[in-house]
Amino acid sequence: MNLTDIEDLPLDTQWEFLLQYLEESIGKRPADLNGVLFLIGVQELGQGAKRFTKEQKQDLMHIAICKVLSLSGYYVLERVDKDGWPHYMLNRALPQNGVDAQEGLLKMHVIEYFKGL
Repeated sequence: MNLTDIEDLPLDTQWEFLLQYLEESIGKRPADLNGVLFLIGVQELGQGAKRFTKEQKQDLMHIAICKVLSLSGYYVLERVDKDGWPHYMLNRALPQNGVDAQEGLLKMHVIEYFKGL
């Protein structure tokens, strides 16, 4: 079974499948959503694995959030700066639901992101 075969499963099951897929792919299971977002940020930056400062790690997670939510038009890529860091701008308001709903929205978009790779 691959990521495109799981869309009819509950979100929690899809998420668990994604974590297993990532563990098999990179040799380490991300601990949580933040770990997966960090991986996406590094992927989107495109500079390979290296040491990042705490601030850069936060920026990478922000890049990842913007990238995955751009799949539904919440953000659009504005520019890439001279150092290769992408900058996004908010395109439409995000739903103002509770924390659990926001996490579910992110997980759904993260799964879609990996389906597209």
